[in-house]
Amino acid sequence: MSKVELYKDVNNSLGEGITWSSIDQSLFWVDIKPKSVLYRIKFDNEKLETFDLPEFVTATSIISKNEIALVSNNGVNKFNFQSEKYERIINVEDDIATNRSNDGACDAKGRLWFGTMQNNFNQDGSAKFLNTKSGNLYCLSDNKVNIVETNLGIPNTFVWSPNNTKFYFTDTTEGSLLEYNFNLDEGSLSDKKIFFDFDRGAPDGSTIDSDGFIWNCRWGGSCVVKIDPKGRIDQIFELPVENVTNCVFGGNDLKTLFITTANNSDKNKYDGSLFALNVNTPGIEDNKFRI
Repeated sequence: MSKVELYKDVNNSLGEGITWSSIDQSLFWVDIKPKSVLYRIKFDNEKLETFDLPEFVTATSIISKNEIALVSNNGVNKFNFQSEKYERIINVEDDIATNRSNDGACDAKGRLWFGTMQNNFNQDGSAKFLNTKSGNLYCLSDNKVNIVETNLGIPNTFVWSPNNTKFYFTDTTEGSLLEYNFNLDEGSLSDKKIFFDFDRGAPDGSTIDSDGFIWNCRWGGSCVVKIDPKGRIDQIFELPVENVTNCVFGGNDLKTLFITTANNSDKNKYDGSLFALNVNTPGIEDNKFRI
């Protein structure tokens, strides 16, 4: 595939939280709704499995062969695929009914970084209007949650440079990708600056390849944009849907970019589907969560 192609027609409401595990060659993502659904594709047999979840889950991180961390509206949890047990690790904002979680990922030390935002869904799954920046950026390490930033609208893109000296992040409501200096040993951020602006849609989830090029999904922009390490557009990859949400590199050689999308009132035939793109430069596998 030299262009983006349909991989699975799954009709997600809001596909998100996509990650890849080389442990058992499996792809994972969630369909975000008041009671979310976890998806898994095992590449040894291409079998698609779904697991019903008890709450609003928005981000994922691999723990081990049989366990995955799930960030939800009430905290961070682990899910066991053998027992299908869903267990709380730590509560986060469980007393703030008006907020929910959003994107997240782990750094190279296994710390889990994630964001929260105003809940923009009703109980029936219909959308609510965002009218406040009530979100926070968190880091979970050694069973302790630290607030890193506040007053966020929609926190997205949790990406580290190949040498772990830069962290890339966005508040979708602000429209810019941001770059921070990152201290891996301390797990700290500094020197925030604007890294990239683009006028097609708004920045959503991202991933990074081994050359340090960021692949950013554009909500409302019908594309994934590849950005070089200096913040310049390298390529734009078109999709046949408007709301492009998140992406991850997977497959044996990490040379397939898998892309989640969201429904948009069924304007496009493949709204909410999973797409894929073959690339020449391998990606970097997501870091695993260390409890």
